[in-house]
Amino acid sequence: MTFCEQYIVGENGQLIDQRFLPRIVEGELRLNMIYQTPTEVVHKKPADGGISATLKSGAKYISYKPEDPLMVGLIDNFVNHDLPKVMPALGLEGAPIPLIWTSDFILGDQVDGKDTYFVGEFNCSCVGVTQQLYLCPLVAEAAIKIASGST
Repeated sequence: MTFCEQYIVGENGQLIDQRFLPRIVEGELRLNMIYQTPTEVVHKKPADGGISATLKSGAKYISYKPEDPLMVGLIDNFVNHDLPKVMPALGLEGAPIPLIWTSDFILGDQVDGKDTYFVGEFNCSCVGVTQQLYLCPLVAEAAIKIASGST
C-alpha cells in the first residue's frame, strides 16, 4: 500500500473506482478514432484462462470495420450519444476531441439480449497510424477542421 500512496495521496492524488466487470475474460474492444470518426474496432481476446489482452500474453486481435454489424451498436451509441459528453465530463468543454485517439471498452451485462459497454480507458498520448497509412488523408482533413475551428 505504501507504493500506491504516491498515486492517491496529496493534491494530485487520483483514484478511479470502477466495478469489476466479469466479462473482461472475453477481452476488450479498442475503438480507434480519428477526431470524431471511428476507423476500426480491435477485439483483443485474452488467451484461454487469462485476462490480459496484450499480444505478448498470447491474446488474439480481431479487427473489424466500423460498419461491421457486430460493432454498429457500440459505435452508434458511443459516437452519437456519448462522444458529445466526453470533453465536458473531463472539464474540457469547448476543447476539441483529440486528433488521433482510442477508447477501450469492456463488455458489461446484456440488456434485452444486447451487449452493454463500459469505457475502461481513453488514450491519446501514444496512438498513431503507422500501420494504416491509408488513413493519412482523413487525419489531414480532421487536423484542418480542428485548426480552423470548424468542428
